[in-house]
Formats: sequence, C-alpha cells, structure tokens
Amino acid sequence: MHTHAAISFKPSSSGLFSLNPGIFQNPSFVIRPLRNKLRYSILNCRGVEIPFPKLRPSINSVNNGSTSIAAAVKDVDIATLGNLCVDIVLNVPELPPKPLEQRKAYLEQLSKSPPDTRYWEAGGNCNVAIAAARLGLRCISVGHVGDEIYGRFLIDVLSDEGISIVGMNERSEALNLSSSENGTLLCWVLVDPSQRHGFCSRADFSADPAFSWMTRLSTEVKMAIRKSKILFCNGYDFDELSPSLLESALECAVESGTSIFFDPGPRGRSLIAGRPEEQRTIGKLLTMSEVLLLTSEEAASLTGIKDPILAGQDLLNNGVCTKWVIVKMGPKGSILITKSSITCAPAFKVNIIDTVGCGDSFVAAVAFGFIHDLPLSYTLTLANAVGAATATGCGAGRNVASLGKVQELLKESNLNEDEKFWDEVLNDNVNSRDVTLLSKMVVNGNSQVNRVSLQKVVSEVLPKLEFAPKMTGSFK
Repeated sequence: MHTHAAISFKPSSSGLFSLNPGIFQNPSFVIRPLRNKLRYSILNCRGVEIPFPKLRPSINSVNNGSTSIAAAVKDVDIATLGNLCVDIVLNVPELPPKPLEQRKAYLEQLSKSPPDTRYWEAGGNCNVAIAAARLGLRCISVGHVGDEIYGRFLIDVLSDEGISIVGMNERSEALNLSSSENGTLLCWVLVDPSQRHGFCSRADFSADPAFSWMTRLSTEVKMAIRKSKILFCNGYDFDELSPSLLESALECAVESGTSIFFDPGPRGRSLIAGRPEEQRTIGKLLTMSEVLLLTSEEAASLTGIKDPILAGQDLLNNGVCTKWVIVKMGPKGSILITKSSITCAPAFKVNIIDTVGCGDSFVAAVAFGFIHDLPLSYTLTLANAVGAATATGCGAGRNVASLGKVQELLKESNLNEDEKFWDEVLNDNVNSRDVTLLSKMVVNGNSQVNRVSLQKVVSEVLPKLEFAPKMTGSFK
C-alpha cells in the first residue's frame, strides 16, 4: 500500500497556490487536486477549465472597454525556457574534489583562461532546440547569454540550426553587473581516465539562481511565449532563474493557450523538498503542464510509487492541465499514460557511445508528435528513435541526432523487445485501461494488450519526417 502525506494549498499573492512545508516530512507524497480550493478567474486549459490568478490585460487585450486575452498567432512550434549554457568537455587526470571550497577553487583555476574552442559545445536546453529543429520544427530559445565569446558562440551555433535566441532580461537589469554575474553560464564536463564524469558550474556554489537579478519578463519574452505552441521547461531552470520569474512565464503560457512541457529531471526531488518558493513553483509546473516527462526513477522519487505506470497515473490524476505523463525506461523503452490509456514502446537496439542529450532529444520528438497529432504509439516510437540516434554519437549540442540518422534507425527497425519485462510492467494494469504495445510481430489472438505493428508505424512516420522540414522550415 502506498501512503501519501496530505498537501494543502492556499491562494498566494504571487501565484496560484503555496505549499505547506510540513508536508515533506513524509517521503511519500502526492500533490493533491487544487481546483476547488482557489478563487481565481477561469481560463481554459485545452478544454479543461482551470483556476488562475487574475492578470493585467496585455497590450492588445482591451476591446470595447472590456478586457480579454489577446490571441497571438502561434507561428513557433516550441520555445525552450532558460538553461542555455556552454558545455566545456575536458579530459582531466582526476575528477574535482568533493569539498565545496576545494571544488570552487578548482573551478576558478579552470576558468582563468578560455580553453580551445574545440572543447566547447552547446548544452542545456540547446539540445532540445537543436533536436527539434532537425525534425523540422520551428524553434526559439528563450534565455540569457552574455555579451562575450561564449554567448556569441551559442548564438552562432543556434543560428546555424535555424534557431533564434530571445533574451530574458530587460536591458536596464544588466547595468552595473560584473561579468561573472551577467556572463553566459558555463558547465565544465570533466572526464577522468576511467571515463567517469564530473560537472562544475558557478551555479553549484550559490544558494540563489545564477541570474537572480532578473526580476521580470521582457515584452519580447512574453510575445515569444504567446507565439509558441509549446513552452518547454526543466528542473535545471531553477539553477538560473528565480521561482517568481518561472511562475511569470508559466502564467503567460497558460494565459495565451501555450502548452507546457515539463521535465523535472534529477532536480525535481530536491526542489520539492527545497525552499518554500521552490516548492510552490515546482508544484505549479507539475500540475499545470500538459505533458510531464520523467525517468522511472524520477517518477518514483516524486510520488513514492515504484510502479512506473501507477506513478504516472498518480501524477496525471493530480494534475490540473496534465494530459500525458511519459515515463522513460532507459534502454527498455518508454511509456505514455493518459486518463484512458497506456501506450508502451520498446527501445531500439543501438551501439551506445554516449547517453548525454538522449533525454533532450526524446523531448523534441514528443513535441513533434504532439504538434502533428500523431497516434500515441507513433509518438513514442519516434521519440525512442531520436533518443537512440543521439546515443550513437559523442556528446550533445551539435552532436544530437540528425534527421538522416533517425530515418536510418526507423528503417532498420531493430527493436529491443523483451516480452518478460513488459509483461511484468503491465501486470495488473491491463484490465482497467486501453493498453497498446509496439511490437515487431503482431499475432492475432484474444490478448488484452493491443499490439501495434512496428512496420506499420514506421511506414507512416517516415513520410511525415520527409515532409516536415519542407512544411515547417526554420524559424529565424
């Protein structure tokens, strides 16, 4: 039996609700429904009426003396929020020491002079944007880069992929800041002789976000969010941007009908148990996002439920706008859970070189399926293929999956089928839901699981990929 601590919500002047810090004494918990506990204006979340704080009308929202929400033309497929960084990948004789002060000194020594540009790579949410652009989606990256060599590098890399950067800050906010406060965020990816990885960033040494001096969304950022079909956020955004700024972006998205995708990542659990403002903001992201993406370990950590399907259903049932919960099962595949169905897709067999960026590439393909309204099994198949294609390369950024590599994997159709594994996962869930499983061989019978032919999926997905780049083009 799974036990959960109760979570209470109360209206907050700074947003939708605030969390009662006492709830986190129990390691197993769930965010309870909040729709009946708030007295806010009603907005429509893709057909679901949701409570939301009353906002000031936007510039173009006054009509005949009454206020209404302005509808922007959504000519951008996906906007990524924050987490723009340069990864600097270096081979080192040994990984940095664990004590914080020693690690800080180690980082300062590394940062004294820029390493050769051959060790630089676009990182963070650049991976999502690049992978999405290569699938033919129109993308923009909303975030902060400094006016220095690293910032110019990111701008050039994204521009070459047909992606624009929309700056987060108002120009006045950056005045009188040191270069370290205003500069592009660097992540030092350190590899020792045993191929173990260590990571260092200036965000590791401060309790506050790296760009805590940002206090409001610029007009350009708000417009970028309004023009986008999807706003992608992840847990690493909290390392850069304040919770209040993230909430402003969330509110702007909900106000303008932009779908929110959220991947809490490894930071999710620490944020849930973090400072009150962090708890409040991640609570909003978990309940207001239409699509949640997590690993099976992350889903268990957030819900206290080890079964990935039950954990996904728990997150889904306690969401306000949540339509899909996608649980990534590593080399086994992935599961997509809705209110009425469970869809499972085994992974593709590949020679894995590096898993960095696989999850980000996976997100891009899910966005493609979501926007093009693909059947759920098709979306998962494509996402697995894009993630696997990235794993065959080294590093992320410009090394994420190319469209050609994805098409090649789909045509090869080398599926990592494991009947015993999927039987155990589905176990007690086949009676209550519509269950679909991607399979290389479809055998007629009275099975409670609806098997979908991989050959059929591939035959219908490939033409869409060939057509998509011509249809959407690049966005600059």
